[in-house]
Amino acid sequence: MLLAIDCGNTNTVFSIWDGNQFISNWRIATSHKRTADQYYVWLKTLMSLDGIQHEIDEMVISSTVPRVVFNLRVLADKYFGTRPLVVGRSDCRLPILVRVDAGAAVGPDRLVNTVSGFDLFGGDLIIVDFGTATTFDVVDSDGAYIGGCIAPGVNLSLEALHQAAAALPHVDITIPQSVIGKNTVACMQSGIFWGYAGLVREICDRIKSEHARPMKVISTGGLAPLFQQSVHLFDTFEDELTMHGLTVIHQFNKDI
Repeated sequence: MLLAIDCGNTNTVFSIWDGNQFISNWRIATSHKRTADQYYVWLKTLMSLDGIQHEIDEMVISSTVPRVVFNLRVLADKYFGTRPLVVGRSDCRLPILVRVDAGAAVGPDRLVNTVSGFDLFGGDLIIVDFGTATTFDVVDSDGAYIGGCIAPGVNLSLEALHQAAAALPHVDITIPQSVIGKNTVACMQSGIFWGYAGLVREICDRIKSEHARPMKVISTGGLAPLFQQSVHLFDTFEDELTMHGLTVIHQFNKDI
């Protein structure tokens, strides 16, 4: 079985793919201090609780935190006897082209999302990922990654408000009852929610105008459904976009 790992700045997601579907998904806080032994004890306990008997014999990793990859590679070698495929390394081939400035670095998560989006929906896409940062990735008609935008994440902005302004409390993002807040919490929630709705709409509109072709907007990440409930910003939401992309990349490298 294949263990797909998506390591983000805040959380790391482990998913087991049996060749046809994901049979289990688990999430853990990202930490470069976590050892391979700790990963293994945690993972095997969860596999046992889910009744998963088959052994992992393949791994694929996407990580925006380079320091975490070492211990994940040790996990693969020590406990599963396999060499993981790591997106962004020279030995990991992609089924898409990357057309950006020479020497420019592109986050592996953005490449994985591009691969996944093209495989599921075809070309001419805008992929909006609500993570620690809110990223906009543009997929050309042939599936190539051609750039995008990066904005601060929703929760990051809320935390910055709380930390930088002594009188402002920590609040959770939610759909505001009205644009005009009647108290500090409501004012902050309205500003963040409608501010980000406007940010997403404006950036997507400008990308569409610059791209000069009809485009689909695909969203992923935990907060995307919240925005979709009240304002139509996306054509569709795909919860397992990154994980699907990892399986596509893994299969592509097995076939070549």
